[in-house]
Amino acid sequence: MHHGNVPKINNFGISFSLLLNLASVCNPEDKSVLWGFITRYAPEATPEKAPYLDHMVGFAINYYNDFIKTTKVFLKPTDAQKTLLDQVSAMLSSLPPEATAEEIQNQMYTIGKIAGYENLRDFFQELYQILLGQTQGPRLGSFIKLFGIESTQNLIKQKLSA
Repeated sequence: MHHGNVPKINNFGISFSLLLNLASVCNPEDKSVLWGFITRYAPEATPEKAPYLDHMVGFAINYYNDFIKTTKVFLKPTDAQKTLLDQVSAMLSSLPPEATAEEIQNQMYTIGKIAGYENLRDFFQELYQILLGQTQGPRLGSFIKLFGIESTQNLIKQKLSA
């Protein structure tokens, strides 16, 4: 296919699944919305330097509009879930700006364990339904790192006040 010269593709650690979930939160009309988050996450990334990633961004927007947008169903948080969202927001406030996706994910696990979830999948599924309107999603540490701590906290505030 490539005549023995397989091209190197740099997607800056951003998967298609992660782009879909970012699109689910942002409701983008064009690529510039997602690229705004991508360049904040990976400042060296541009559509010109990462054409494959740029194609994935376009495909994520199309997929979101065609298949996800109309099926989103948000879960209204219970009082117990509101408490968990407050804990997530507080944890995010305590992180240093350079916190990695893995560090964020570990802190999310800790919140779920302390809350008494026997199966952490249930904890994350509730968060996906509240924040993304979906029953499943990406590793939240990766998503939060890409979406941004402040943007995630704003999303939590929005869900708490709805």
